[in-house]
Amino acid sequence: MASALSSHLHSTLEVSQPSISCGSKVYAGLRFQSPNCFGFGKPNLNVEFHRKVHKSIRSRTGKGTRARVCMMPIGTPRVPYRNPTEGTWQWVDLWNALYRERVIFIGQHIDEEFSNQILATMLYLDSVDDSKKLFMYINGPGGDLTPSMAIYDTMQSLKSPVGTHCVGFAYNLAGFLLAAGEKGNRFAMPLSRIALQSPAGAARGQADDIRNEADELLRIRDYLFKELSKKTGQPVERILQDLSRMKRFNSQEALDYGLIDRIVRPSRIKADAPQKGGTTGLG
Repeated sequence: MASALSSHLHSTLEVSQPSISCGSKVYAGLRFQSPNCFGFGKPNLNVEFHRKVHKSIRSRTGKGTRARVCMMPIGTPRVPYRNPTEGTWQWVDLWNALYRERVIFIGQHIDEEFSNQILATMLYLDSVDDSKKLFMYINGPGGDLTPSMAIYDTMQSLKSPVGTHCVGFAYNLAGFLLAAGEKGNRFAMPLSRIALQSPAGAARGQADDIRNEADELLRIRDYLFKELSKKTGQPVERILQDLSRMKRFNSQEALDYGLIDRIVRPSRIKADAPQKGGTTGLG
């Protein structure tokens, strides 16, 4: 009697536990719960759910597939770029793609590290092809004196012409770099703001050290004003008088002063222009 009861329970256990092998790895790690003392197993809801999803996918496509989740990229966006020599497409970050098109951005405080990056980029692009123009877009507050002068000297020593474009604002030495572009290739947007002033510095220590530092600062100021006079056509005396304090320019004033050569105005799209004799607005 006892042996018959145990054989009956054993057969019940074998029948009540379904198989989870469906020819797919979807069920990896999912197990049924162990049966209770009466031989009845409680089904795992996760397994049942995945079985139904897997069955639904197979009925549609004929093959079990897993859903792919595409995440939004974080950080610098990547864009497709075609290699002009090989003719192949590849994904590169946005700044790298612009560098390959000879576009350089100055959009932050100019320090030694940032200046070295700009110098290396300009020197490399000039060595690749010195017959094409470099495009320098400026939207920044300027920066340290020596790194900014290094960028200026490199711009003047390149064989490639450097065109400057002000988008936003160009203050202090950033405005000086804007005026240092190739004649005829210095542009600014209509709402751009430009400001120039005499270079400033700080010194401490003995009286002789402070005097030497002041003399060096005056020497650099005279050099910058002479170079600015060559770029703008203004006499040095006027520049010295105007820049004794910060002088601000809008795009038209910068054009009249000789800091830029042209104001870039976005071309109007004909499709958006109102028709002759028509009304505009909501009426």
